[in-house]
Amino acid sequence: MATYLSLQTAPAWFIALPDTAAAAPFAARAHRYATRSLLHASGRPWLVGRWEEPAAVLGRCGGTRIAVIGEHAVTEHYLEQAAAATGPASLSALDRAARRPGSFHLVASVGGRVHVRGGIVNLRRVFHTETTACGPVSVASDRADVLAELIDADLDERRIALELLTSGAPYPLSAPPLWRGLRAVPAGHCLTLDADGRTTMRRWWSPPDPVLPLAEGARQLREALTEAVGVRTRGRELVTADLGGLDSTALCCTAARGDTKVVAYTAALHDESGDDVHWARRTVQELQGIEHHVVPAEDTAMTFDGIDTLHDILDTPSIITVDRNRRMGIVEMAAARGSHLHMTGLGGDELLAGTPARLHSLLLTHPSTALRNIRGYAAKYQWPRRATLRQLLDRRSYRSWVGRVARDLTGPPPGTNTPLLDWSTPPRMAPWATPDAITAAREQIGAALAGIEPRGRGHGEHRELVAMDGISQWTRHIGQMAAPLGIAVAAPYYDTRVIETCLAVRPQERITPWRYKPLIVEAMRGVVPETSRTRDTKANATFEEEVGLREHRRRLLALCDDSRLAQLGLIDANILREWCRRSLAAETESYLLHPTIACEVWLRSREMTPPRHGNAVPAQPLADRKE
Repeated sequence: MATYLSLQTAPAWFIALPDTAAAAPFAARAHRYATRSLLHASGRPWLVGRWEEPAAVLGRCGGTRIAVIGEHAVTEHYLEQAAAATGPASLSALDRAARRPGSFHLVASVGGRVHVRGGIVNLRRVFHTETTACGPVSVASDRADVLAELIDADLDERRIALELLTSGAPYPLSAPPLWRGLRAVPAGHCLTLDADGRTTMRRWWSPPDPVLPLAEGARQLREALTEAVGVRTRGRELVTADLGGLDSTALCCTAARGDTKVVAYTAALHDESGDDVHWARRTVQELQGIEHHVVPAEDTAMTFDGIDTLHDILDTPSIITVDRNRRMGIVEMAAARGSHLHMTGLGGDELLAGTPARLHSLLLTHPSTALRNIRGYAAKYQWPRRATLRQLLDRRSYRSWVGRVARDLTGPPPGTNTPLLDWSTPPRMAPWATPDAITAAREQIGAALAGIEPRGRGHGEHRELVAMDGISQWTRHIGQMAAPLGIAVAAPYYDTRVIETCLAVRPQERITPWRYKPLIVEAMRGVVPETSRTRDTKANATFEEEVGLREHRRRLLALCDDSRLAQLGLIDANILREWCRRSLAAETESYLLHPTIACEVWLRSREMTPPRHGNAVPAQPLADRKE
């Protein structure tokens, strides 16, 4: 790479290095751009990067070092106890530490090995690579772009073809980074770096069995959310929060029960049917004490606003890009208000509404309940009877489903009334994709087919976990957009205990067409005011999408000029240009633009010239202390 864009400009990142002299060149390069570092017991570099000091806690005992970086309430004393209990042959203490409330990376140096863990979804990711440039060595990072720059990796243009798929590449093909030689650690797995250059992975988390009654699950969820919110608010004078749908309302009301000042924001929609402001005002009126700001619709950005001038440094393309200015408007207001942490309700839908695909398993264990719910969903979403039965009775494997995806990439997209009982919504290639892009996508799916396994046990668990991976990745991107403002974006619904609690509830009680998110409704008794707790509506931004396309058409057309994707031979810019000129329906046509626009914007952002790094603060090793 000609420039080290992310190493120089990303406000927060780290690399983890094995305890070997072969890692020294990588540590030296990273040190040029880092502001902090931690050492192995040997004195060699272990963690190098940029992070705010309160976000990192270190515990050590003997030759063991354990660091936690992120949103947490882990103390040095706790990590010292964990380090004392952790030996080369036992990682159980690390497993327990990784389940603490919050969202964080856990990195340990134990017995000559380095163990790196992210989260159980894609909010906290881990990437790694192996090289023999200075002897065999493996390194890991929380950002793929930082790691790619560290080893001068080349962009994998063929991999970008998968990013063009509507609704995303099928699991696990959506996870690999876009640079050659880099790999991603699956969520819920621990990466181990050996001093001799080898890497191993171990699963440390699996979904719980769904056996809890709703009442018990609600009690546990209330405790888990109270704990998760407390981790973010404790010790702060002020936090900000979204106050929109039921999920963010639950977080906001939970935070308001503490001692920290809560400042809530609600964005009014241009569509008159959007009722978030109505419900937010009722909530604030009942609670008292919350500082509430309503953002008028005319001050809320439309979809595609500023799409040709964005300069966010993300480590993967993100369809959040098309709504960047709309979503970031409140975050920017929160930062201006003086907040250093903003809470969002993202993650609640996948956990609390769940997926009707759970009916596959329910049909075998509770057939009468399953059939009743099938009729309810079919009536609610106007599913055709024949298509519903076909999906429900389809017992083919996930591997077989992915094989059909590869075959049907250029087929017509599923209709808006397609049942939601399959492994996922089958992705399609956009009409402007070139034959080379289609071939590249098919070949990559085909090459991975033999080893593909579903994310979860059965259609429902798989679909929910994949959805959590996808939306948590969006949340991660919003966090990367917000970091330069000095504010963290927190998503408590992605905490391990919160996810486990929700997934442990019986699906026939958690997921039903007859009640709206019954688990959070029951969990929030006495927390959310009764006037808001049983709300069963959810606003959407279809109006913002369709009007945004009309208002910002010139910006979209500007991206078609000198298109980077066209230069790579992945799209036909003329066909894309014709689509951008048309009037498109948001739910059936406009959304096809999102992955392509995200990739185009991302490729352009990688060409930016980074600022001079001469003002960077040199990394300082942690001062030695007596054991």
